[in-house]
Amino acid sequence: MHRIALAFVALSLGVPAAIAQQSSSSLISPEFLGGGGAVPAALGASVTTMPASASRPGGFPGIGVGIKIGLFGPGIEVGVPFSYHFNVRAGGNFFNYADSGSTNGVNYTANLRLRSAEASLDWFPWGRGFHISPGALVYNGNQIKGNAIIPPGDSFTLNGTNYVSDPSDPAHGTGNLVFPKAAPKLTIGWGSLVPREGHHVSFPFEVGVAYVGDPKVALTFTGSVCDAGMQGCQSITNDPSAQANVAAEQQKFSKDADYARFFPILSQGFAVRF
Repeated sequence: MHRIALAFVALSLGVPAAIAQQSSSSLISPEFLGGGGAVPAALGASVTTMPASASRPGGFPGIGVGIKIGLFGPGIEVGVPFSYHFNVRAGGNFFNYADSGSTNGVNYTANLRLRSAEASLDWFPWGRGFHISPGALVYNGNQIKGNAIIPPGDSFTLNGTNYVSDPSDPAHGTGNLVFPKAAPKLTIGWGSLVPREGHHVSFPFEVGVAYVGDPKVALTFTGSVCDAGMQGCQSITNDPSAQANVAAEQQKFSKDADYARFFPILSQGFAVRF
């Protein structure tokens, strides 16, 4: 997956660069690259210039710093332009959430941990707010961890089979869901961290998808279980039937998690240009 993400980023950076090289007369502002120097008369009619209000001394329109909220959690971003039609943008996201409850006789606690870092190339085909942004999650540390405890003598279900938690050695379990560490992504949006129109504040919006691949699910149970009549108690790890049911439950969770292979991206931000 690391190779896929890196190849995707290389492609996303290479294609717009080739376009810019072939069409430099229409994509690159002479004020931006040459500090506001004169444009040759032969090219003057075809060059898209950056508005004077968008430039800083030396022709550099500044950098943008923003905060955002989205499906990857709250985050921060920094954007730097390298032509009138292109920005490079990088940022990180972080969020924690804990929950608890009971299902099929199992008391559980679950912790959602969102940690990710991303990089994007923003292409503004018309030099305004709309942009197309190929990029990558260069680090994907998003994961869910859970613990399950079955009180002594309580019944619970694994793969449709009823068990009773051994009063002398109660059953308990752990579960983890983790994603591949890198992923390509593609978004479209409106608004720029570095507005070209001279504004210093913007509200970027973005929607898209990241291909994170198949999440990995791990489910384990330990302790001992008994049948409904509190007979035949034995360790789950030594019971082939119980182990088969644990494996079947893990497969169900893995199948349910397959939808996350294409992880949606949706965010709204606030940015300031410096």
